[in-house]
Formats: sequence, structure tokens, C-alpha cells
Amino acid sequence: MTRRGRYGLAGVSAIALAAGGATLYALPLAADPQGAKDCADVLPSLPGQRAAPATVAEPRWSQRGGTVNDASCLSRTAVAGVVRPRTDADVATALAYARAHDLSVSAAGVKHSMGGQAFRKGGVVLDMRGMRAIRLDEAARTVTVGAGATWHDIQLAVHPRFAVKAMQSTDIFSVGGSISVNAHGMDHQAGAVMGSLRSIRLMLADGRIVTASRDENSVLFRHVVGGYGLFGVILSATLDVVPNDIYRSERALIDYREFPATFARIAADPSVGLSYVHLSTAPGSLLQEALVYQYRRFPEDQALLRTPLAEVASTKVRRLTVNLAKKNDLFKSWKWWSEKNLEHRLESCTVTRAQAQGSGEACLVARNDPMHDSVAYLFNNLPGETDILHEYFVPRANIVPFIDGMRTIFQDEKANLVNASIRAVGVEDNALSYAPAPAFSVVLYLNQPTTDVGNARMRKLTGDLIDLTLAHGGRFFLPYQLHYSPEQLARSYPDIGEFFAAKRQWDPTGTFSNTWYARYAPYFAKQPAAMRPSITSGAPAA
Repeated sequence: MTRRGRYGLAGVSAIALAAGGATLYALPLAADPQGAKDCADVLPSLPGQRAAPATVAEPRWSQRGGTVNDASCLSRTAVAGVVRPRTDADVATALAYARAHDLSVSAAGVKHSMGGQAFRKGGVVLDMRGMRAIRLDEAARTVTVGAGATWHDIQLAVHPRFAVKAMQSTDIFSVGGSISVNAHGMDHQAGAVMGSLRSIRLMLADGRIVTASRDENSVLFRHVVGGYGLFGVILSATLDVVPNDIYRSERALIDYREFPATFARIAADPSVGLSYVHLSTAPGSLLQEALVYQYRRFPEDQALLRTPLAEVASTKVRRLTVNLAKKNDLFKSWKWWSEKNLEHRLESCTVTRAQAQGSGEACLVARNDPMHDSVAYLFNNLPGETDILHEYFVPRANIVPFIDGMRTIFQDEKANLVNASIRAVGVEDNALSYAPAPAFSVVLYLNQPTTDVGNARMRKLTGDLIDLTLAHGGRFFLPYQLHYSPEQLARSYPDIGEFFAAKRQWDPTGTFSNTWYARYAPYFAKQPAAMRPSITSGAPAA
């Protein structure tokens, strides 16, 4: 064999080895998860609850004892057990058992909170996913759903004629959970979930079932929405639906400093039904470039067919892209480059291209399509790491300096930022409001090691971002990790003491609780509360 042949063979072998190594490296980054991740417990230490003896019927446990966790995989908590009710009577039985045994009760959906907001040590967890009935009233343009129904379920039920008026930008969350945090999404006109709620059916701590709305038990309504499950168990809700309009998707790359003026134009244009922004996470343009996505109503939509809803394609490729971006700056840059230059070329056009081109358009979608995303590509089996959400609500006039402050913090603390987005919210008038004035919501998706060092760094990062938010007159979202002090909570939510006092008025026996409440409520225990209003239409569970 000649020297060139030997070198060529060696080169081929090296390439083969590199390709094989790259494949072995990439396979776990693209692999489907085998189940929910369960990493550790970073929640504050709380006293346990010992069941007192009592002769009360036991609920039908789906899990007796053991532990539960949430989407952070860092909230492992020992509980008395999990009950998966299917009827109002099942909920009443679980509540009666908990009262008789002096145990707390927490309602849970998909447990996508990240600080134990859906459970408490030693307590009873109600897995509400068994209550997911859906009834569409086309004449009233409403849908009545069980608290455990997910937005995914609801979209399938109302499509193709209708769409949800207000929901989160992904469809995996339960309605009860979304109401409990007053979640918001892509529709900058509709506002958060509270704005589309007609009424809520709720079981109180004593087993009575009441209806709460803006007109009936209105004070209770304002506390249940965004009330983190502390005032009762949401059994069902009636929500507005809207026509499933056809949209033309549009996008534009801008400098982040242009965003306020860009959004002002979007807000002034009634034809834009949905909008959001992605900020660059590439080190070379960190939070400086922005991709603005908007969905504009297509005027001739009645002639166009809405195809059945489909799951997001290329899950493994998307998962690989996300997980590679966590590894180093090169892959972060590649992820942002691909979003700018490739992703829109692969966009699914649910109105067929033949129809769209016949209407002079390249690609059209129905309103349900952009939000019909179960984000399967964000779930993985990677050991020793986890992904954490943050969200900050900033007065609209302060968004540019806030982004500048974030950039400095991320660079100084070497934060592993995977995604950053902006959405608009209006005034939310629930009792514990994150938006007492119109604001921009900044949503961050961060990766951290599940080590003591990783947890300590995330705690510092969270505290610094909260301080930055407070300095700009904003508030932080409460469904996430408990890496903040009672003082930061009080500064962000000046009414938190009154909120906790109202909870004690509505639930004097303290039946409803969670880790978040147990961690922070004692600091505000002396706050007085106004007299609880009388409750109308109360009825015992069937």
C-alpha cells in the first residue's frame, strides 16, 4: 500500500471514528424521555404532618405514601398519598378524610410549577387529571371543562370551528393549573386566562360547592384566579371560545431597542391576533437581536379548510438542537442562526400550499395551530441537569433597560440561557396580580446542574434578576423556584399579607396548603383581613 493510500485509509478511519463518536454523543441528546425526571429536593425543610386517627372513609388512593416531584425535578417531597378523583364526590371524600386526619390538601394538574406549589410535605395530593370532561356550547360560544383537562384536550374538542380565546403558548397545562396562576399566552389582545373565564365551580374546605364569577362570589373569584389552589379545589370552569381564524404568519428580525415601537404598531393593528418575540441567546448577539413573530388574520379565511390538528414534527431534531445549545456557546450560536435562517422554511402550513398559493399566500395557519404544541422536544433523560423557567413582568416603558440589565447579569454569572421570549400582558385585576399595569412578560428558559453548586448559582441568579425587576418597577412570577426572600416577595407583591389573611378567612382550618404557602405565609401571619363576604349558591357535594 502506498503512503498516500495508508494516509487516505487513516483519514477515512478518523472520519469514521469522529462520525461514530458524534453519533454516540448526539443519541442521548435526541432520545425520548423514559419518564419524569426526579433529581433531588431543594425545597425548604418543612414540618411533616402525622395523620390523626379517625373513622372516616378512605379515598381511593392512586398512590399511598411515597414521593412526588414537579417539572423542575428538584422538588421531591414525601406525601401522605395521591388521590385521582373522577367525580365531585371523590373530591369530597378526599377532603373529608384530610380534615378528619388533620392533613393538608393540594390540587395538582401536570405539576409544571417548580417550587412545590402543587403539594406539601405529608399532605394529600389531588391529581385532578381524572376530571377532564369537555362540553362545547356553540350557541353561547363557551366550553365547560373539568379542571384536569389540558389545553391540548380542549383544542381537539373545539377545532376546527372554534379556538380558545386565552391560553398558554403551549398546550400541555391543565385548565385548573392555568387558572391557579392566571396564565397568559400569545394573544396580546385577550389578556390572561382570567379575561376569558365565565365562571368557576369550586369545592370549599367544608365540602360545599360554589360558583364564582365576576357577578357571583366575585371576591372569591378574584382570589381563586391566581390563588395557587389555596382557596378551594377547582372542579370545572366555563371559558370563552372564539372563531378559529386563519392567520398569515409573519416574522421580522429587529434590534431589541426597536421592540417598543414595533409592539406599538402591532397593538394598534386589530388584524394581528397573536404575537410574541424571541431574543437571541447566542453569545455574540446576546439579547440584542430579536425575532418578532405575528399572526395576521387572513381576510378570505371562510373559503379555506382547517385541517385536523397535528403534533409538532421533527421532535428528535428539535430536542437535539435544544440539548446541544446547553453544551457550549458554539451550539447556542448555531441554534439562533438556525431559528433566523432555517426554521421558518420548515414551518407547517396547515392550510395546504395549493390553497394558500391560490390565495396569493405562501403559508397560512389556523389560530389553534401555533398554540398546539406539547413541547415534547423539551423533555429528556439527561442525568445531572435540569431546565428551569423564570418569568418577569416589567412596565412597558422599562423593557429596554431591563434587557440591558439582564444581559449584564447573564454574562457576569455565566448563566446557561437556552431561550428568552417576550409577550405582552394587560392589566390583571385578580387579588395577587402580576400586572397591576400593562407590562411585558420576559420568559427565560435556563439550564442548571442538579448539584449543590448548580442550585446555589441558580439561587443567586434568581435573586439578582428579582432585584433587577424590582429596580425597574416590575414583578416576578410565583409558580417557580422558591429562591427569593420574604422581603423580595413583599416588595414585588405589596398585597401579599392581605392575600394570605384572606386565605385564612376563607379556609380557617388551613385545609388547603402547598410548599409555597408553608414557606412564606408565616412571615405575614399578623396581617389582618377584611370580613369574609357571604357565599351564595353553596351546595354539598353529590
